[in-house]
Amino acid sequence: MKIRTLAVNGILAALYIAVSFFVQPFGFTNVQFRISEMFNHLVVFNKKYIFGIVIGVFLTNLLFSPLGVYDLIFGVAQSVIALLITITSTKFIQNIWLRMAFNTAVFTLTMFIIAYELNLVLGLPFFFTWFTVAVGEFVVMAVGAPVVYYLNKRIRFDRLMP
Repeated sequence: MKIRTLAVNGILAALYIAVSFFVQPFGFTNVQFRISEMFNHLVVFNKKYIFGIVIGVFLTNLLFSPLGVYDLIFGVAQSVIALLITITSTKFIQNIWLRMAFNTAVFTLTMFIIAYELNLVLGLPFFFTWFTVAVGEFVVMAVGAPVVYYLNKRIRFDRLMP
């Protein structure tokens, strides 16, 4: 891995952790609004962002999650699975807006993994919990898409990483 790629992913992981820190009360419950999830859209510009996102998710869950090791397993797994699906889809979806819409849908649907975790650990009802965490994820990803898109106009995420 090139130094620039490593540095950019390190900064991304740190940003994910910092943003998550400020929304802790809303990032780990059955109604989740983890604003840092909008960084998931970066993989539509360059697949190498997966490393910073996954490290950010892992460290955020390690540092702040009340669910402990469960969140390290389920939370990281959900992110990896959704990110890999989105990265694979970029071969077939050329339009950035469609990629972000697809990414939003993938992350929203795969929240069943988090619902299963909350059902397993806290005994919350699976389908209702899937609905609530999916709604939170959808809102964050849908609001985050235009934010990331317009940041890309200035920062050029596709060119930031070699």
